[in-house]
Amino acid sequence: MSRRTELIRAREPAWRELERALDRGARTGSDWAQLSEGYRAVCADLARARSWGAGEEVVLYLESLAGRAHGVLYGARPRASVNLLRLVLADAPREIRASGWLFWAAFFMFYGPLVLGTVTALIEPTLAERVVPVEQLDSMLDAYSGSEVGREAGEDFTMTGFYVLNNVGIALRCFATGALAGLGPVFYLVYNGLVLGTVQGYVIAMGAGSNFITFVSGHSSWELTAVVVSGAAGLRLGLAIVVGQGAAGVASRLDAVRREGPALLRMVAGAAFMLFIAALIEGLWSASMVPAPVKWGFGLVQWFVVGSWLWFGGRRS
Repeated sequence: MSRRTELIRAREPAWRELERALDRGARTGSDWAQLSEGYRAVCADLARARSWGAGEEVVLYLESLAGRAHGVLYGARPRASVNLLRLVLADAPREIRASGWLFWAAFFMFYGPLVLGTVTALIEPTLAERVVPVEQLDSMLDAYSGSEVGREAGEDFTMTGFYVLNNVGIALRCFATGALAGLGPVFYLVYNGLVLGTVQGYVIAMGAGSNFITFVSGHSSWELTAVVVSGAAGLRLGLAIVVGQGAAGVASRLDAVRREGPALLRMVAGAAFMLFIAALIEGLWSASMVPAPVKWGFGLVQWFVVGSWLWFGGRRS
């Protein structure tokens, strides 16, 4: 048997498999690993074919196959922005919906105390001092007690950076403390919801509600939903640690956390995307001098956009 025939018989199945992998395209980590391994193998086969004199036809075929694999592996970087766009517009909302009851558990943990704090402070404003320090309540009231809430345009970009850091900090605490058997997200969701509701009810009861609602209307849909999603991701992390199994149903706690990693990454990416949008709106729009009715209308549109993103995102990727 000639070396040419030996090479083709032994390696042709692997070449065909690499061709099929290239036709399918790489979408997951295992796909990229398969392509990388196949590329190294075909390069070695190409070197053998040349040294063994396997013939021009075989050499040209292997050169073409190696060139295709090289182009996919090392020419994929320009597609990073496309992959990121798919992550936030399709993969993230799909994963949030897949979390199901964890999302709704986080929702009620946050909005339940928020409503309770708002109603309590509206009925009896003095009770707000038992939840939030008096100095903080007075500071919030002073911020919204003027005839209008506005800021010079030059301050917008500075405040946008501040809001990004502040909002991301809240979301990270809601998620990262999920490692504490899931108790961290429970605390931060309930606490932040209660504080926010108490401050909201107090400011409204003191007569500054119009300015407050005008200011928060534009960005609250993105910001509050991001907190809920971060909390849901933290609960999912805690569930994997405590129960020892995640969505994949594996028994080992370590394996469960590892298996849940990609799903958690998608959820956190969705929350980060929402916080970024919220920070942009809060820094560039919420404190601008745009008339209040326009801001209210804009805020309603944002709730619709967030709801549509969560409900429809990723259904037709």
